[in-house]
Amino acid sequence: MSLVSTNWLNENLYKVKVLDASWHMPSSKRNGLAEYKKQHIQNSIFFDLDKLSDQDTDLPHMLSSSEIWSKNISNLGINNKDKIIIYDNSDVLSSCRCWYNFIYYGHDPNLVSVLDGGLEKWKSEARELSDEKVSIKNSIYESNEKREMVKNIDQINKNIFEKKFQVLDARSRERFEGKVPDPRKNVKSGSIPNSLCLPFNEVINKDKTFKSTQDLKSLFLQTLQNDNKNLVFSCGSGVTACILALAYSLVDNTYTPTIYDGSWTEYGKVNN
Repeated sequence: MSLVSTNWLNENLYKVKVLDASWHMPSSKRNGLAEYKKQHIQNSIFFDLDKLSDQDTDLPHMLSSSEIWSKNISNLGINNKDKIIIYDNSDVLSSCRCWYNFIYYGHDPNLVSVLDGGLEKWKSEARELSDEKVSIKNSIYESNEKREMVKNIDQINKNIFEKKFQVLDARSRERFEGKVPDPRKNVKSGSIPNSLCLPFNEVINKDKTFKSTQDLKSLFLQTLQNDNKNLVFSCGSGVTACILALAYSLVDNTYTPTIYDGSWTEYGKVNN
């Protein structure tokens, strides 16, 4: 169950751990934590995507070591058996990156879900909000990395010739085709050779809910032009790639979400 509805969360609000994983593009001049402090879904804890990622790299939101992840999640009071519901208030559906992270570090995929439509839908339905800080009691969380869920730049380069998996890019077509400058400094325009493009906003509706399973299936078939199920998702910095990964998990519930963590920010660096 990759997605839950606002009705479901409203009925189970105090039976689950709720995370606000709002993260915004630097150009938006928005701050997820500041917005969380003003209003959030009751009983929710803020998940800081930047601070809870690898701090020893110049690449954004990269996966940290298993030990650091375990410590960070223990500090959030989350246990291995907790049912976790993640939402965001972001244009780039950053909750999906948080969903991917938990599965990567070994949390049962059946116990991690994204709130379909996020905070925007919750608010549009006039559901209750809070500005109160949630009390957290530290836990002991143990992670178990699923290394098959991530690709590095060497594997991506090798695959250009071996073609063992298909890279699907979640960025806009203009960025993918190199028609506009990349928003990050020292990153050239363009895309990974032999990769295909499916902009993440094509898998969601205007209200930020995901499209129907049938519509998603048609989109992937149309984009891939074959039945290749060995998919690796990429984007600018590893966030919107996870939107496509979640969308594909709705089409094929046996799919293990797989991401090129460095994405174009790493691949397109001028000095590569």
